[in-house]
Order: sequence, then C-alpha cells, then structure tokens
Amino acid sequence: MTPRGRAGGVEVDVVVVGGGPAGLAAALWVARYRRSVVVLDSQDYRSAATELSHGYLGRDPQPPADLLAKGREELLAYSTAAIDHQNVTQIAVGPDGLFDVGNYRAHRIVLACGVIDELPPVEGLEEHYGASVFHCTACDGYEARDRDVVALGWDRHLVGFAATLLNWARSVTVVTTGRSFEGDADCRKELATLGIELIEDEAAALKGSRGDLKALVLGSGRELPVSLVFFSIAHHPRTDLAVSLGCQLDDEGYVVVDHSGRTSVPDVFAAGDLTPGLQLVQVAAASGAVAGVTAGMSFHGETGAPTSPEPAPAVETGDSDNAPG
Repeated sequence: MTPRGRAGGVEVDVVVVGGGPAGLAAALWVARYRRSVVVLDSQDYRSAATELSHGYLGRDPQPPADLLAKGREELLAYSTAAIDHQNVTQIAVGPDGLFDVGNYRAHRIVLACGVIDELPPVEGLEEHYGASVFHCTACDGYEARDRDVVALGWDRHLVGFAATLLNWARSVTVVTTGRSFEGDADCRKELATLGIELIEDEAAALKGSRGDLKALVLGSGRELPVSLVFFSIAHHPRTDLAVSLGCQLDDEGYVVVDHSGRTSVPDVFAAGDLTPGLQLVQVAAASGAVAGVTAGMSFHGETGAPTSPEPAPAVETGDSDNAPG
C-alpha cells in the first residue's frame, strides 16, 4: 500500500491498534473490502512467552509466534494493507473528524490492544512462564491432567479457579503468595470439601528447568512437588486509548461493544481480549473478524481515503453479505 500523504499524516480508511490475533483478523477483513488499513503493532504480545496454544480448530497445538507470523504474511498479501511497528500512546480527533493516530489519519479505528496479566512475585517464574506456568485454565488445563498443580492467588474467586483445575489435575493446592486469603469461612470450607489445601505462605521460588518444573518452594522452606502452576492475580485491559476517546467500559473495565464490534463511540470498534467474554485466541480472532467486516461495510455510501476504490452504495434495507449489524 502506498497511501497518499496529507497534512498531519497519511490518510487511510482504517487504523488497527494491536497486532495480535484480533488485530490481524480485523485488518485482514478490512483489506478484503478493499479499504486501506494499517496495523500499528507494538510487538508486545500477551502470548510472547507461550510455547504452544491449544484448541484452535485446524491448528491444535500451535506456537503463538507461528500464528502471528502467518497472519502477518497473509495480511500483507493484500495491496491495501500495511503493518507499522509503533506503540500508540494517544489518539486525537482532528477538525475534519478523522482520527490522528501515530503517523496516520484514519476514518475508522479498531482497538485490539489486549490486556496485561499481573504476574505473581515468584523467583524463577519468568523462566517457566508459558511452559509450566500459565494464567488460563481453559487454555492449558488439559495439560494438567493427572498431575500435581498449584494455583496462586488470594481472593475469593480462587475457589472457582482452583476447582476448575480438578477437571484435569490429580491434586490442586492454593498458595496465597504471602497474602491473607480474602475468602470467607464458606470459601475455606468449600476448598476443604474439594480436597484443595490452602496455604497462606509466600511462594518463594520455582525449582527445575524450563519445561521440567519440579517444585514450588514456600517461604517456610517447605517444597511442594508440582508439575504445573496456574495463577490468577489480575488482568488489566489496555483501555487508555478507549477511555481517551470516550468509549464506555463495563464494570470490570473492559470496552463495551455490540454484536458487531462497535463501541459507544461512532467509527470506533474494538475486538479481542480488550472486550468482555472468553479470552481465547480463537475467540479473539473471531471478534476481530466481526469488527473488521463491520468496519469495512461501514464505508458503504461514504467516500474513504484517496487510495481506496469507491465503496458500494448505502442500502437502507436488506441483509447484504449477511454482515453483522
């Protein structure tokens, strides 16, 4: 794509903020509507440390890095698509109504910024993260089958988190990483009924090499034999850009979207882990596809960037393309 420059930046139809599965899928579908699209990719991926992801039909298992590399290759096969490696810190609305973002001026924005996982303070965790330490029970619980597992965390929802692991694990132990457990007496009773030991002690260090975790060392010096560790501390959606644009958030801090990926702000869409719902790679890609199709079709009857062809006329009624919205 060689879009024509103009004062204040290069004018494009759509800028997608985020180069993960949601962002790449959104951009791919925008490109298929022959709209010019640029993915602004910070290259800070949630799955960067993960060796294998699971459950993606036709690609189970797969290294997440391979999925992204293939996605970039497929996207760039479209002449109207480009990827620019930059970190977006602000988006402003210009006097002509276009969005000023990075070096571009966009008619539409798709936010696919993802979330940041808060990691527990355990020595050696980064070495094992993505191989024997995980944050998602749905994503990696199957690999815990018939094994001894530790769940790290301290609030009351750890009861459900740990109980879910019993779908697969031989044993589950909750370690609060030095915090006092915030659950009430009923929570403690439920854990005991399930046979889940609750240890209010520091998770000091992990022993073993990457891919061969042996034990979790507690602050007391006790060693828990363990094959896998799961943690649930906090997830922080990257909503700074959405908030600055005035997008509505839900009670948990995620960007509210309708069934077509539209936010509460006109011409701003969102997809992936930034939005409510299951945080799975295939769900992120699917929501990106929905947002991309909706963004592409939103140009019907409207002139876009100078490098894009004339869009289809607007249709007042009907269900063209069976598109969302």
